[in-house]
Amino acid sequence: MRPAPAASPDARYAAALKRIEAGAFDAARTELTALRMERPKAAEIPFQLSRIAGFTGDPDRRAQEIDRALALKPDTPALIDAAIAAHTLLGDHDRVLALHDARIRIAPKPLHARTDKALYLQQAGRFDEAEALLRGLIEKHPKEGTLYRVLFATIPVAADDPLMTRLTRLLADKGMSDNARLHAHYAMAKALEDQGRHDEIFAHLHAANRLQRAAAPYDREAQRREQAAWRAAQDGANLVPVGGSEAPRPVFVIGMPRSGTTLAERIIGAHPHARAGGELAHALRLVWDGFVKNGRVTPLASVPPQALKALGRTYRARLRHDTGAAEGVATDKSIQSHLVMGYLAKALPDARFVAIRRDPRDVALSIYKNHFRTGTHRYSNDLADIAHAIKAHRASLDHWRDRLPERVTEVRYEDLVAEPEPTARRLVAAAGLDWDPACLDFRGTGGTVKTLSVAQVRQPIHSGRREAWRRHETDLSPFFDAWGDDPWD
Repeated sequence: MRPAPAASPDARYAAALKRIEAGAFDAARTELTALRMERPKAAEIPFQLSRIAGFTGDPDRRAQEIDRALALKPDTPALIDAAIAAHTLLGDHDRVLALHDARIRIAPKPLHARTDKALYLQQAGRFDEAEALLRGLIEKHPKEGTLYRVLFATIPVAADDPLMTRLTRLLADKGMSDNARLHAHYAMAKALEDQGRHDEIFAHLHAANRLQRAAAPYDREAQRREQAAWRAAQDGANLVPVGGSEAPRPVFVIGMPRSGTTLAERIIGAHPHARAGGELAHALRLVWDGFVKNGRVTPLASVPPQALKALGRTYRARLRHDTGAAEGVATDKSIQSHLVMGYLAKALPDARFVAIRRDPRDVALSIYKNHFRTGTHRYSNDLADIAHAIKAHRASLDHWRDRLPERVTEVRYEDLVAEPEPTARRLVAAAGLDWDPACLDFRGTGGTVKTLSVAQVRQPIHSGRREAWRRHETDLSPFFDAWGDDPWD
């Protein structure tokens, strides 16, 4: 008999991709390495090898491989973006900024690409450079409300700053788009707060939130039904984990936006045996993709153990990819993880959950003051909806704390800022780590911060933001009315 014909390079490449998706990374790497010898100019091969390096916790090789792909196709936006992500993980700020410049050079809308560069400078803590870039952009594009909001987020704005005059003039422009206007109102509210003009802030916040809500309406009842469906799908299930432990060990830092989760994650991430992942958003997406069919959630009790083990393996691979952690602890502060804690607890035997709780009045004020990307956190544009969202979130965490008492630890933000060391010690212990003094010196750990707390978390821990709601008690009355007589804490 004649031997079967050898598979074509295209077929072998397709097979390697299937192995990557199945988590068979060694086999996929072997196949792709052989293919590279045959097709040395195929940029997709080092691109896939870069992905494998990420999934297996090798950030240096990930960056090397994506650089090889980019050298073959230097003007490919997707490859530039992948290289930015890889080198950001390594903390190679100069390389990342050079890549942003390359992105700007080929971008059809250079303003957006330049704004992304300014955001990266802020995330890296290089605020002076970000400010210079953004002021220059505003000089050229004075009607772009986003630029004011992004700049004002990380600088104190003085009353005599020339941008105040420009922003006032911009808000008086009847021809400005709603999108530019809402960003301008958020920016003005921040500037007025910096200047102590507190009585004028909420007029701008109300205007900004009305415009944002019109662009992304919120259906409170639909949200309630979704959360009830997730709870029902997990109720009554045996939560004994399946499978074993692998590295890295995930620690989910869970809390409402603006509740102190970034501060808590930075404290844990400063530990020598931990990496801070930020809002990774993988957990809920993986559970949704695996266990929601035709809009119905598969009950946890009926999910086969092998499917849960696969969920755990896939999640851990993505955790390695996004944090660079091949061992130790890696944190994930994705806000929606609380919806699927039962699935996660079963699929990840060594996972820990740290819940951060803050005075809801301060949480509500901070949420209402800040802009979230349109379509996310839709409840954030109405004070009554914020009250209901906080209550629903707390009910979910209370439920899982009762069901997983050995794995869920609750920490109060007010305790963390009032008594940093003892509370930080408890936080680190909840993550399953021994205490290390570096955890209270997280400002010098480098890296990027991709949240609204980008400036605050680079400051010393202090209690200056406690009870900020008292200054705006009258303006917050819709929140108080919706909250009712339930206790605050």
